[in-house]
Amino acid sequence: MNKLEEKSKYYEDIKKAIGYFDENYSFQPNLDEVAKYVGMSKHHFSRIFKEYVGVTPMQFLQATTFSYAKEKLLNSKSILDTSIDLGLSSSSRLHELFVNFIGVTPNEYKKMGENLDITYGFGFSTFGKTMLASTKKGICALEFYDDSYAEVLKRLKSSWESANFIQDDKKAQKLLDKIFINNEKTDIFIKGTNFQINVWKALINIPKGKVLNYSDVANLLGKPKAVRAVASAIGANHIAYLIPCHRVISKSATMAGYRWGINRKRVILAYEEVKK
Repeated sequence: MNKLEEKSKYYEDIKKAIGYFDENYSFQPNLDEVAKYVGMSKHHFSRIFKEYVGVTPMQFLQATTFSYAKEKLLNSKSILDTSIDLGLSSSSRLHELFVNFIGVTPNEYKKMGENLDITYGFGFSTFGKTMLASTKKGICALEFYDDSYAEVLKRLKSSWESANFIQDDKKAQKLLDKIFINNEKTDIFIKGTNFQINVWKALINIPKGKVLNYSDVANLLGKPKAVRAVASAIGANHIAYLIPCHRVISKSATMAGYRWGINRKRVILAYEEVKK
């Protein structure tokens, strides 16, 4: 069992604990109460939580409960932190994850991946079971899944109808290790409309630990009335985490939708808050 597989084994427990913190922060639950809710001894739970998140459960409760995040957002004059540099002209990520963003050419888009070899596989990331697909130009899909991977694979193949698909779980896991353990530079090879690609570029430049709402993203693009189109483009993202659509919430500061589950979105944001 590799490091990510071992970590992934406790993903559901950590997700459950963070959900409990989110719902019960006003009562300031103690370690015994949270461990009992998760179904572990307090010592085992405390150890696993710290290994996963990087701080103890009580440090997490004090410093990064979602109640604090929500209050901070709702009381802020603008959710968009003026200190964030969101230069959309940049072709590379300048923050925690180093991503080189490569869009397909119009000809490649038209051919739907004709003569393109896509190697895909199923493995483990910090946030559970994960499918990753890549080409010579970079990662073209990264999706989380809980039960059946059939829908994930169906989406991949429908996005690149004419491509040659090769399954290689070992290669996929090596790339997942590179992303989630080593935090190394990662090339992504993305296919979408010009508008979608501009939205995804904006998302890549949102720093870890920060969130925007859909209106903020529309304003960044100079299209303040295109909020619905922005939301649609965000929903069409098929490269989870690397294109951080999880960092976009509703204007009321609620979690809003997430293809890979609202609870997973909460876990990722909590993880990033303490890792920033």
